[in-house]
Amino acid sequence: QVQLVESGGGLVQPGGSLRLSCAASGIIFRLYAMGWYRQAPGKQRELVAGITSGGSTNYADSVKGRFTISRDNAKNTVYLQMNNLKPEDTAVYYCNARAAFMGADYWGQGTQVTVSS
Repeated sequence: QVQLVESGGGLVQPGGSLRLSCAASGIIFRLYAMGWYRQAPGKQRELVAGITSGGSTNYADSVKGRFTISRDNAKNTVYLQMNNLKPEDTAVYYCNARAAFMGADYWGQGTQVTVSS
């Protein structure tokens, strides 16, 4: 059974920081590309950051220079360090694991991030 469990969300003031974690089980983690997506109320889900199995990263323009994605294959965990948070970063953040060559695509349950004073 595949599980992706996010943690680390919460309420933070503008300019603050949070670190999200996503612990994976039931998959060969090192073979998967991992991503963080977010969905704000009334908006479509969007890619925030991704990291390939080889460690290459990509970011949405809106978070470049503020967010950093990383992975620890020994812990089967992907992280999203979020700095200088803005109110427009408020959303539910979802972890995604994808292995296109296997047709595999899994999602976590999401964690709420609220940026407000």
